[in-house]
Amino acid sequence: MPENPPEWQKDRPENRPQERSQENARIAPPEELASLIHSSSPEVLRAVMDNPVFDEELLCLMLQRRDLPSEMLEEVGRRRQFLKSQRVKRLLALHPHTPRLISLRLLRDLYLMDLVQVTLTPGVPAELRRNAEEQVIARLPQLPLGQKITLARRGPGRVAGALLADGHANILEVVLNNANLTEAQVLKALARDKLSPNVVRAVSQHPKWSHTYNVRLALVRHPATSLSTVLSYLPELTVSDLRELVAPGIVPESLRKYLQAEIHRRVQNRGRV
Repeated sequence: MPENPPEWQKDRPENRPQERSQENARIAPPEELASLIHSSSPEVLRAVMDNPVFDEELLCLMLQRRDLPSEMLEEVGRRRQFLKSQRVKRLLALHPHTPRLISLRLLRDLYLMDLVQVTLTPGVPAELRRNAEEQVIARLPQLPLGQKITLARRGPGRVAGALLADGHANILEVVLNNANLTEAQVLKALARDKLSPNVVRAVSQHPKWSHTYNVRLALVRHPATSLSTVLSYLPELTVSDLRELVAPGIVPESLRKYLQAEIHRRVQNRGRV
């Protein structure tokens, strides 16, 4: 068995275990690096990244470690040569321990569908998700129809709401069936001043949204909703909501008489009970 070095030799770099590990990491071949990227030592991981054979594939494997400390993610973010890869940028932006400012900075460089992945990944901080959604929405006007349809089908709720309000005829049916579209986003679209009648028509004919109470209220308020649709909704509305709707300025005067008639009918029926 090898003997321990004498005291006077222990301070040499080759006899200090930590420094030996770092030096080995700087010169190790690829097959050894695959094991070293799982080290718990930040010093060893930095030495691994200094190794000339450390490549994108190994870096991506390292970034998939959920236990990777924040300081190492910050180190990756400082090394510009690593950030030439979109895959690295995506993994770094999505890592739960990446410092907030680095993640926000990286979002600006991500491809569209990488941004969508950020918005749909569980556990992503709310600020990061919202920022990614806003960047996707900002890019919508420049996107070709095919990408818009893809986003309409499986994009996040706020993006789906923006596409709904856009009113493109080829998108409406798809986006209204998006599982991420929320009632709040539908109501937000219906509250817009300049909204295509196509949107109002599509919502009023949709098997889910046309039966949602608050959406029906919004449709009754909207001037583009057909009279036949409004009249079909009135029996389902509460008297208190009908009374709010007949207040001046809420609905067109031509519609108020129908609302008043419905209120009168309800009051009379109540009196007969």
